[in-house]
Amino acid sequence: MAVSFVQRRLMSHSSLQKWAYNLAGFNKLGLWRDDLLYEDSDVKEALRRLPQKYIDERNYRILRATQLSIQKSVLPKEQWTKLEEDVLYLTPYVNDVIKEREEREEWNKTH
Repeated sequence: MAVSFVQRRLMSHSSLQKWAYNLAGFNKLGLWRDDLLYEDSDVKEALRRLPQKYIDERNYRILRATQLSIQKSVLPKEQWTKLEEDVLYLTPYVNDVIKEREEREEWNKTH
């Protein structure tokens, strides 16, 4: 009984998840989790495939965060990114790119 209660509490945006999300600090600059991905070749290819609208929104968030960082400031609390609003917009593209790369590497091994 206690285990199922704990499992239910840890699923879907528990208070612990929200605490850890806010502790990371990037949300205070208005950034989303996918804005922080290291731009290796897979991420660069995923960004190339991303619709222009999402690229523009991402660039705006990054520029705003850079400006806030230079000013040693954060957004007003009502403008912080909330865990519920943080959309993984780039992750599906990155996963597709990685899957394609792995398939290509496997194909090259056998042929």
